[in-house]
Amino acid sequence: MRVGAIDCGTNSIRLLIADVTKASSEGEPSVVTDVVREMRVVRLGAGVDATGWLAQDSLDRTFAAAEEYAQLIKKHKVKHVRMVATSATRDAGNRHAFVEGINQRLGVVPEVISGSEEAELSFRGAAATIGPVGEGRDLVVDVGGGSTEFVLGDASGVLASRSVNIGCVRLTERHLSSNPPTDGQVRMLLGDVDVAVTTVLEAVPMRTTTRLVGVAGSVTTLTAYALGLSEYDAERIHGSELSIDAVSSAAEALTRMTRAQRAELGIMHAGRADVIGAGAQIWARIAERVAEITDGAVTTCLASEHDILDGIALSVAEARKRT
Repeated sequence: MRVGAIDCGTNSIRLLIADVTKASSEGEPSVVTDVVREMRVVRLGAGVDATGWLAQDSLDRTFAAAEEYAQLIKKHKVKHVRMVATSATRDAGNRHAFVEGINQRLGVVPEVISGSEEAELSFRGAAATIGPVGEGRDLVVDVGGGSTEFVLGDASGVLASRSVNIGCVRLTERHLSSNPPTDGQVRMLLGDVDVAVTTVLEAVPMRTTTRLVGVAGSVTTLTAYALGLSEYDAERIHGSELSIDAVSSAAEALTRMTRAQRAELGIMHAGRADVIGAGAQIWARIAERVAEITDGAVTTCLASEHDILDGIALSVAEARKRT
């Protein structure tokens, strides 16, 4: 079944057109085969942390990307499309303007989903491609622009999840005003991450984690840097396992660069250079805390190129099969 999945977050809007094939054996996940996978950095959530409002220029950039996606959906003859919107839109007082504008351009009403549903979709997308967890438990962490989702699961599915308002755009705007940031600014950012992890522990028993998996652009970009890649290579990045020390070292190096220096890196997607420092620090701190919480049982982390987009695609295919 050919389906369309669109994820609109705080920093980017992404499209996946995929063919979803039912698993060949009982209990195995369906197979998602990419036809088109696109991303546009539109910074929809710029300023939302401070104002609670989606700016008009942010909406205009997002609507322009949606018009491009509408053409791709038509070109590839996709009939079944689901679009979800996450942190920035959840927080915005004028989200109706976003919903109406997207519906006009795509003919689809975007679903402003909860943090818990975002977490579950991210887990499904990662779990479908990262390999079996066996008898252990995966903690999948989706570091976004406005929020970060933590979801713990095993071979049976999701066990617990929590969404918290720490993300690369939100914490850059909140704390990292210098270029590069000062030590004091980074300490304030890390303080926010520590508070968020404490909040997550109230709902998610992270101490039972046996494998840590990170998804989304901050994680994959840091991984590309830590691997020493000269250009972004999704195939090399997907499934890569790094020590937590390597993640921390890469985060420190990226944070200490100026924005111009980051932008010159061959791995850096346009529009991410100004927020990757915060994203890298968030991911590294979470990895360090998971190591502490599990008493050293978790010493490495995996990166997944497959995330909420794949989860959305799977949900569309399942919904159509039920009708």
